[in-house]
Amino acid sequence: MKPSLVVMDAAQVRAALSFKDCIPLMRGAMQALSAGEVAQHLRSFLPVGDAGTFAIMPAVTPEGFGAKLVSVSTDDQGRRRHQGLVVLFDAGTGAPVFVGDAEEITRIRTAAASAAATDALARADAEVMTILGTGVQAQAHLCALSTVRPIRHIRIWGRNKDKAVALAAIANLSHDITVTAHDTVAEACAGSDIITTVTASREAFLAAEHADAGCHINLVGSSGPATTEAATDLVAKAVYIGDHRDHVLAHGGEFVRAREAGLIDNTHFVAEIGEVFGSLHPGRTSADQVTIYKSLGHATQDLAAAVWLLRRHLRGQ
Repeated sequence: MKPSLVVMDAAQVRAALSFKDCIPLMRGAMQALSAGEVAQHLRSFLPVGDAGTFAIMPAVTPEGFGAKLVSVSTDDQGRRRHQGLVVLFDAGTGAPVFVGDAEEITRIRTAAASAAATDALARADAEVMTILGTGVQAQAHLCALSTVRPIRHIRIWGRNKDKAVALAAIANLSHDITVTAHDTVAEACAGSDIITTVTASREAFLAAEHADAGCHINLVGSSGPATTEAATDLVAKAVYIGDHRDHVLAHGGEFVRAREAGLIDNTHFVAEIGEVFGSLHPGRTSADQVTIYKSLGHATQDLAAAVWLLRRHLRGQ
C-alpha cells in the first residue's frame, strides 16, 4: 500500500523538533556527507524579480532522498526570509512521504549545526559569546549555542541598536544568562570566546582585530559569493573549517574574497566539519588558535530533520 503523505506546517515542526534533538542529527548528517554516503550537487539558484531568489537543494541520503525548495526574499521591514518546503521521498518505494515547512526546519537545523560545530571547535572553557545580528537566526543561535558550553554572558550587536536591545531584553527574560546589547562590533567582541555572525550583510564587518586568541567563530549569514560577513584578514588568520568543501570553495563569500585577494589558496580550507566529527581531522589543536566554521547549509541537513520528524510522527508522538 502506498504510504500516506505527512505534511507539517511551521508550528508543528517547531513543537516537535528541539535544538537538543537536532544537534546530534546535524552531527550525523555532516559526518555522512564527508564520508561520501550522501550524494548532492551544488545548490541551484534562479533569480526572481529584482531581489528574490529561488533555490533548489537536492540530496540522496542513506535514509531517503528529496530536496529543499526555497525562496529567499526581503519583507517590507527589510528582513530576509527563507520560505519553502522540504520534500522527502521514501528510498525504497520512491513515494513522497513528508512535506515540511522549510523556513522552520532551516531555522532549527542551522542553529543546531552551528552548535554541533561549536561543541567540536570552541575551547571547553568558553563562557562569553557574541551574536552579531538580531533576526530569527540570532535568536535561534542564542538558544542552541548556549546548550553546548557553560555560557555566562551573551553580547549582541546589530546594525539597528533598538533591535539589539529588544533581543537582549527578551533573552534576559528567558535565559539564566546575562545578555547585553552593544553599540559597536569591537565592543561586542572584546574578550569573547565564541562569535557568531547571522546577518544579511553584503560587506565584511568582522575583522581579524575583533577575534582574540582562542576565539571560535561561526560564519552563518552569508550564503553566496556575493555576500560576506568576515574580512579577508580574519579568514587568513584562522583555522578554516567549512560544512562542505565544494560548496565553500564556490559559494563561501568570505573564502572566495580572501582567495581572490591572494591571501589564501584552496588549501586554507583544512577540513569539513564532518571530518572533525568523524575524528579524521583534529579541528582545534591549541588553546590560542582562532577557528572558523563556515556554514552554508545543505539539503542533507534538511532531510535528516525531515526523516526524524516523519519517524516521530509515525510513532504517534
